Amino acid sequence: MTIRHLVGPCAWTNEEGVTTWVRDVYDVEGRLTRARPSRVDEIVEGWVTPGLVDVHAHLGYGPRGITPVETAVLDGRSCVSVGILDVRDCGVPARANDALTTMPGLPRIIRCGQHLARPKRYIRGLGLDLDDPADLPAAVAEQARASDGWVKIVGDWIDRSGGREAVLRPLWEDAVLCDAVAAAHEAGARVAVHTFSHRTIDALLTAGVDSIEHGTGMSREHMDEAKRAGIAVTPTLLQVGLFADFAAQAGEKYPRYRDEMAAMHASARAHFEELVDSCVTLLPGTDSGGYQRFGSLADELARWAEWGCPPERIVEAATWGVRQFLGLDVLAEGRGADYVVYSSDPTLDAGVFARPAWVVIGGRRLR
Repeated sequence: MTIRHLVGPCAWTNEEGVTTWVRDVYDVEGRLTRARPSRVDEIVEGWVTPGLVDVHAHLGYGPRGITPVETAVLDGRSCVSVGILDVRDCGVPARANDALTTMPGLPRIIRCGQHLARPKRYIRGLGLDLDDPADLPAAVAEQARASDGWVKIVGDWIDRSGGREAVLRPLWEDAVLCDAVAAAHEAGARVAVHTFSHRTIDALLTAGVDSIEHGTGMSREHMDEAKRAGIAVTPTLLQVGLFADFAAQAGEKYPRYRDEMAAMHASARAHFEELVDSCVTLLPGTDSGGYQRFGSLADELARWAEWGCPPERIVEAATWGVRQFLGLDVLAEGRGADYVVYSSDPTLDAGVFARPAWVVIGGRRLR
């Protein structure tokens, strides 16, 4: 196997978990080390980071439902081509992406099991609908056993039974939600929750969920509490950009819901600026698999930069920061040689995420 000298700078994490930029890292037989080997076959220059992570994708799912394996493989390759080496699937129909987990050259998948929702309170066919909301804790425990340490709950959705008065409403009573989060934690899993609405956030913070997906209803007080509690937020700005379309589709049939979605769309930039200012943990996610294309994480991060997130914070959030949050490998002594090389400094320009020079998994160059 080729032995590479990664001249750097490299985002290297020490034994204490602190990441700094260093030079002279070596890729030796698919492992990383700072000890110089007896020979070097190839010299690689450029900025080296751990692979990107898309924490909110639905690999194995598409606009028409479960995708054929061949399509899912192409979607996975689209992710790898831009340096996304790990994906948290954040909810797919049962076993939709199992075949991908053993295929080389694709992102590693962290499965969240199925979305847990109520009848007529989520996208048809995507979630597991519970007729009795009291069944949520048991369903969470079951999904925890079928996942890779994460469970996905739908926290709120439009309640169309209200007719013209319909708005986004929580799916679960507070006590049931608390019991469900406790059940997940007892099973060794963490909980990600879909939420758009302000009405849902207090209950999620009280229950102690682990990540809030979208989170467009969070106030500054919510953000500050999430930071104190170590709860992360995945802002999915590309998806929030579609809220005006969702509002238009609601039209005069659901005018209160329409106005609610339109208002969140109008305030999206200011809301994200508050998230950045609060210093809550931000996770990078695209919501690809429905409305967004796979491999669009660079576009998501470009929006972060456009809306005021400092590039150095974006680099940390998208690489070693999210990896440490999820318990994934970083660039460190003896770890696997999984990395991305950029020809210019990503801490000065987050736009370089769209054009990696090298993508390497296990010492094998894929791009």
